[in-house]
Amino acid sequence: MTTVEANAEVFWMAFRALPKKERHVIVQKLLLDKEFREDLIDIVILEQRKNEPARSLNDYLAERRK
Repeated sequence: MTTVEANAEVFWMAFRALPKKERHVIVQKLLLDKEFREDLIDIVILEQRKNEPARSLNDYLAERRK
């Protein structure tokens, strides 16, 4: 486990140990942060589309030139 993963695990465990109302307040604060919200939306979109067929950048650019 990397240092980053270990830090994330400690944070996650602390978050899960909080009472539900306190967890709710933290989530609300996170969602009020525009950059975090945009990142979260990007992650959800990537997760939803991960099984879609992919194409290379060169193929995409060639198609755009048409």
